[in-house]
Amino acid sequence: MKLTFEDRRTVARPPAVRALAAGSVGNFIEWYEFGVYGYLAPVIAQRFFTPEGGGAVEALVKTYASFALAFFFRPVGAALFGRLGDRIGRRPVLIMVVALMTGATTLIGVLPTYATVGVLAPWLLTFLRVLQGLSAGGEFGGAVSVMTEFAPPGRRGLYGAWQSFTVALGLLGGAGAATGAATVLTGDQLADWGWRLPFLLALPMGLGALWLRLRLEETPSFRDGERAVERLPGRRLAGAVALGVGRVMGWSAAGYTFLVVLPSYLQTTLHTDVRRALLATVVANLGFAATILPAGLLSDRVGRRPVMLTGAVLVVVLAVPLLDVLQDPGTSPVGQGAAVFVAGAVVGLMAGPGPALLAEMFPTHVRCTGLGLAYALSNAVFSGCAGLVITEAVRRTGNADVPAYYAAAACAVSALALAKGRMRKAG
Repeated sequence: MKLTFEDRRTVARPPAVRALAAGSVGNFIEWYEFGVYGYLAPVIAQRFFTPEGGGAVEALVKTYASFALAFFFRPVGAALFGRLGDRIGRRPVLIMVVALMTGATTLIGVLPTYATVGVLAPWLLTFLRVLQGLSAGGEFGGAVSVMTEFAPPGRRGLYGAWQSFTVALGLLGGAGAATGAATVLTGDQLADWGWRLPFLLALPMGLGALWLRLRLEETPSFRDGERAVERLPGRRLAGAVALGVGRVMGWSAAGYTFLVVLPSYLQTTLHTDVRRALLATVVANLGFAATILPAGLLSDRVGRRPVMLTGAVLVVVLAVPLLDVLQDPGTSPVGQGAAVFVAGAVVGLMAGPGPALLAEMFPTHVRCTGLGLAYALSNAVFSGCAGLVITEAVRRTGNADVPAYYAAAACAVSALALAKGRMRKAG
């Protein structure tokens, strides 16, 4: 029986929709947890890194050191799970990483604190953060490969943008959970046991993600790629990974500065109360979410690099003025909200086309490994270290503009990398 165009479209749609859902839900959980950890960093510092007599800023630096350590295990996870994804398929790897992430996040919610087990507490927390880093390293490469390889012709930018969009949703979910706990509970209740609740919420979400990924099909590109003869020499692969790091480092640095580190910065440097700091982060993430999908769709029309380059240049130009608005005690709450919304929105211009840009830099047989390593290395250095570098630099220099300088410098380098070289059209 001959199928009509509408029949063919109906038949073809479900695998792509399932790919978006299965890839997105794992990203949501990953970034939900990283967001919760970042937003609750002052409370976690108090419960795990502050022995009697320890200072709050010192404890926060140690908390961010644990945060950064997890990021430095992302490249290990990207190499390990990326290699598996390129050899045995995207589907089994996505199942493994979401199970690992869910288990590690849930266990953080039941960990004993420093007051209970002493110095063992921060070591247990750090171990679970390492497991999360490994799983997160494999998540991006597998999820983006699945989304972009199932994308219809001319829609790879939009489909890849869903990865970044669910990052925004995950960060918003984490911010919402942390803000909800801080609003409903008293300060003592939040510090005592309330901080555990957002981590425990990962368990039902993870089970749902696992169910979706068990129903996922393998991508057509991987099945066809198993018979491909194209090869990318090791030196060229390393060069492509390095270029990919340069192109997305501004996205990594500005994203974590404006979307994750912001609440701790507002509390410790500008002495904003926890509820207002978390609310500001929610607004920033709303701005981030608002521009991601339009930016991905626009990149399908005009190209990935022009859209990302626009976002990088805007961060360079606007980072210091936007931070000055937050620092000015005369700025109204509406003005501050507008500033953090714009900060999030310009990061979204980079995050929307970013996944498709990385996917198109690598052929099928090394795509999971290549794009996963580029993203993981960028995040390890420029996201994972953001809280540590910014907090310590502000403490040592007393300069409240450090976050703006950090984001602007990284985006300046990204702008140069985006202007360099040609883009390949990978299958």
